[in-house]
Amino acid sequence: MNKLSRLQKAFLRNGIQVERQQDIVTLTRSQDGISARILLPASFPLEEKAVRQLLDFASVQAPGADGHVCKACATPDFHPGSIAPVGSIVASTEDFVIPAAIGTDINCGMRLLRTGIGLKQAESNRQQLVDRLTHALLRNGRDVPMKVQAFEALFAEGPGHCIERLSADGLWAEVDRPRLFRELDSCIGLHEFGGQLRYAPEALRDRRRTLIRDPGLGTTGSGNHFVELQLVDRIIDRQQAYALGLKADELVIMIHSGSRDVGFHVGQRWMDKARDVWPKGVRHPASGLYALTGELAGEYLQAMGVAARYAWLNRVVLAELVRKVLRETFQSDDSGLIVDVPHNVVLQEQGLNIHRKGATPARSGDLLLIPGSMGDHSYLASGLGNPDWLWSCSHGAGRSLRRQAVRALKTPVDSVLPWHCVTLREERRIEEAPGAYKPVGPVIEAQEEAGLIAPLARMRPWLTFKA
Repeated sequence: MNKLSRLQKAFLRNGIQVERQQDIVTLTRSQDGISARILLPASFPLEEKAVRQLLDFASVQAPGADGHVCKACATPDFHPGSIAPVGSIVASTEDFVIPAAIGTDINCGMRLLRTGIGLKQAESNRQQLVDRLTHALLRNGRDVPMKVQAFEALFAEGPGHCIERLSADGLWAEVDRPRLFRELDSCIGLHEFGGQLRYAPEALRDRRRTLIRDPGLGTTGSGNHFVELQLVDRIIDRQQAYALGLKADELVIMIHSGSRDVGFHVGQRWMDKARDVWPKGVRHPASGLYALTGELAGEYLQAMGVAARYAWLNRVVLAELVRKVLRETFQSDDSGLIVDVPHNVVLQEQGLNIHRKGATPARSGDLLLIPGSMGDHSYLASGLGNPDWLWSCSHGAGRSLRRQAVRALKTPVDSVLPWHCVTLREERRIEEAPGAYKPVGPVIEAQEEAGLIAPLARMRPWLTFKA
């Protein structure tokens, strides 16, 4: 209780009232009465920068517009971001969007595939897998030609039309296209994204070229993104796990990546536009956060959809690169998509625009993924559709140490689980070491107890690949 009292006093000095009821922290800013809630285990720190960021987003306004923010909350992986706090959810009216609330890594998300490969079989081919996957994922050993018509179809018509127009060269020569079509139904939110060709980068819709070899397609990116081979080490809901084809001690593929340069192209332009259309003569907000309203809000959602669709394709390519290696190594392919989930997007739900930054849709029946660090467990769960937390849950465990602080340690921090990080950059192994992240156990427990999720299966890392 003394710790909480000190915390309360520290925030009160800065005009923020903090109240805690078990794992629920309520924040209220005295100057304007703006409030927000955080689901935060008592053992996790409440960081002032993240609190200020969340309250700033909860208070975004647009002069002369009817639209507004309705509610803001955060999940247990809550921590500061560059602009928006990670683990935050902001709900607004449908004619009101805040581009900065999801940033530039649009539809950074996760993909999980079962493989049908057991631990014993995987261990006997471990080094071969390391060598082949290092070449494919980290040494630019990919051959992913894209017809310009396939990119156009992706951005203007949708993922299914993109699959129809894929070339028959390079990686695509071996891809099971009927399976790709079937797997579209396991992608959360994908069919809810719009798109228009004019919002895509010109380089990916250049009709002067027949084939485009996009250097960003099939790459994970840096930071907390990864491709990881994991082992199912605990089945929690046997009925659902069986229906999904999951078995204990079998290999699964987890992919965490985003929209790369396309997300930056879209996100930065629309954050700039939101600032540029601010009414002349009206004082700019101290937070530097701006909203789009009316027709511009609708246009932004179409542009965001372009980047979100690209992020889906990027994860598809990464998955197919891994599938190709598994086929070459084991001479079979019994893999199947369990789920693909989005983060950093705006989805229209319940008559609201739900902005999720480092948060995952957890609507009733949605499958979702919550990874720990590369030295901790990851979870497959089902959403329970809790309206108190805006039908959302965390997208991971959340960082406990900033990358600069971890780099100062110069050596990776150990984990209770064995971990093997394959990377060409030693600083990545240090920055993303298990000790830089919160333990995932309390994150799962808090959300299960609060009625956000129901865990289905637990996985542990086996091989992690980071660019």
